[in-house]
Amino acid sequence: MNRIAIPTAEQTPAASLPLLDAVKKQLGVVPNLMKLVGNSPAALEGYLSLNGALGKGALEPKTRERIALAIAEINGCSYCLSAHTYLGKNVAKLDDAEMAANRNGHSSDPKAAAAVKFAARVAQQRGHVSDVELSAVKAAGYSNAEIVEIVLHVALNTLTNYINEVAQTEIDFPKVDLKVAA
Repeated sequence: MNRIAIPTAEQTPAASLPLLDAVKKQLGVVPNLMKLVGNSPAALEGYLSLNGALGKGALEPKTRERIALAIAEINGCSYCLSAHTYLGKNVAKLDDAEMAANRNGHSSDPKAAAAVKFAARVAQQRGHVSDVELSAVKAAGYSNAEIVEIVLHVALNTLTNYINEVAQTEIDFPKVDLKVAA
């Protein structure tokens, strides 16, 4: 049961309704996360704006999903782990072995491995990465712009992880268990 109520359509603030309608048009459904964040039209607009802007960035969709899986596991968010496992499999077309590696901060793709490892370190170290860690992601071929995007994807995923954990959002994707219960 959610600790913060997911509003019904009638309870949703009027300013959130067009944003949620746009989500439904894009995804075919409105996930519980979006409904929950829709309690605050400003929060929903901010989340959707950052997510949309990063979707136009230089990082490929598969790498973005890989990062989301790593961060969900690090932050102990079952909702996001379930959602991004579904998206990883059905949208990004990642296989089970790759997603398992991503959850551990790795990838079978050498370039993506550097991004996922760096993202994991950013989350684990709360941004206090070493010069060596930053140099490693640069050496893998990531530009300054892509490194900034990796950090912003960590922040975006941490944001959704935290709201879902605070609210204990009901999972509306096929449930995936964390490696170690948070």
